[in-house]
Amino acid sequence: MHPFRLACRAGLARIRHEGRYRSFTPLRKQADRFPVFTTVQNGVVRDVTVWSSNDYLGMGVHPVVIEAAAEAARSMGAGAGGTRNIAGTSHLHDALEAELAKLHGKSAALLFTSGYVANQAALSTILRSMPGWHVFSDAKNHASMIAGLKDVAIKGPPPVIHIFAHNDVADLARKLAAAPEDAPKLIAFESVYSMDGDISPISAICDLAEQFGAMTYLDEVHAVGLYGPTGGGVSERDGVADRIDIIEGTLAKGFGCHGGYIAGDAEIVDFIRSTASGFIFTTALPPTTAAAALASVRHVRADAARRERLHERAATLKARLATGGLPVIPTASHIVPLHIGEATLCRDVSRRLLDEFGIYATPINYPTVPVGDERLRLTASPLHTDAMMDDLVTALRTVLAQRLSQAA
Repeated sequence: MHPFRLACRAGLARIRHEGRYRSFTPLRKQADRFPVFTTVQNGVVRDVTVWSSNDYLGMGVHPVVIEAAAEAARSMGAGAGGTRNIAGTSHLHDALEAELAKLHGKSAALLFTSGYVANQAALSTILRSMPGWHVFSDAKNHASMIAGLKDVAIKGPPPVIHIFAHNDVADLARKLAAAPEDAPKLIAFESVYSMDGDISPISAICDLAEQFGAMTYLDEVHAVGLYGPTGGGVSERDGVADRIDIIEGTLAKGFGCHGGYIAGDAEIVDFIRSTASGFIFTTALPPTTAAAALASVRHVRADAARRERLHERAATLKARLATGGLPVIPTASHIVPLHIGEATLCRDVSRRLLDEFGIYATPINYPTVPVGDERLRLTASPLHTDAMMDDLVTALRTVLAQRLSQAA
């Protein structure tokens, strides 16, 4: 047997032993009933209320978005048919990039096939642009950002990566002060951290960037569409978007579609467009996706009521979980984590919710969160009802009854 096959077998055995093995749960989205999906168990079709979707605003099932995708499919077909440089650019791609640039108050934007690819391609391209970079990365940055920071091979001194304590401005300041004064510097961080639901001190980080002459790169994937007067994210809400050099976002969460992007100064965006292999050698987003995303962004920018409803629903869910004596982790965002604290238990709680109550809540285990911080990650959309929340609380109290009694 080949050594790699043996390594695979051992690695999978270890993951299963640690309770971290992940199985897919096939779910069929119901466009007219979201957040109710269906699944087939033992040959029987069952309704499932989903509490872990990243379609935060329910825009993936909005009639305006669905019709835009359908019309693009009828008129332009299913696929882009090439990279952006080889017949893959349509008027829809150009219009979507212009709309995203306006969303963030920037002069240009650039589409990628996913938020992961946007981070990896943009960050690695920036760090390949010249030697001597010093990068300051938040300790809880997403894996795609970490991949972008590590995926650098250049002539000359490689980038120096400094990891600063999560959301710790004082630690960031110390590390910036210790770096060579004349070195090019980049601070990479997120606005909303999706596992803990906390929000970064963007303005204070911008102050340090200006003090030490550093560029800023902000990942807003869990905030675009959801925060700010027009959905530009936390940076728009806090009035600091103009102080961020590059904003990275996604079309797959608040906008309910697919794809990622960056927005920033036109010259910087053009350099990344012209040199990032993760952009140049990848087939463009399908016109159906570009059309749907364009319709979604335009709708969401004008729909403040939908954002307000989302935050009201999130606050109500947190309050009901707390009143029910459940171990909800306080957050400043729309993310609602429920602490479980043990991988096997977390997986079993999720399984029982689905099998016994028709409720889907994703178990989050290592390496997404540290060992001992295992949790269910809950998100309430504007379309989740009070009755759905009541059912969730009742189910969780039943499934966690033994643990709750021990804690009492």
